[in-house]
Amino acid sequence: MLDALTIATSAAALALAAWCGFAAFRDQPTKDWHFIGMAVVTLLTVVQLIVGIVQLAGGEAPEQGTTLFVAYLIGSACAIPAVAFMSLAERTRWGSATVAAGAVVLAVLEVRLYDIWGG
Repeated sequence: MLDALTIATSAAALALAAWCGFAAFRDQPTKDWHFIGMAVVTLLTVVQLIVGIVQLAGGEAPEQGTTLFVAYLIGSACAIPAVAFMSLAERTRWGSATVAAGAVVLAVLEVRLYDIWGG
């Protein structure tokens, strides 16, 4: 895995968590700008998914197992889109809080991906 991509994705996820957490604190639902931020974080996770699959196809292998690694890759790529849809259903401050929590979960998934790969 690319360490710089993992760090960038984690940092972007934590920034999104802080941003949406602040919106929840101010009693605001998710807005268009939040969805743009979610799209950027999702793009980073999709790039990471592609890089991970290319590295696996190239013969590299994670230390803790390919199946576990691929499951975490797919889970991290689906985390932000899932909470984005949930925030659309809940158009109150709790929608923003849901995105903030999902972004923190994504940051934890990124740390775990790094660990699975052998970091």
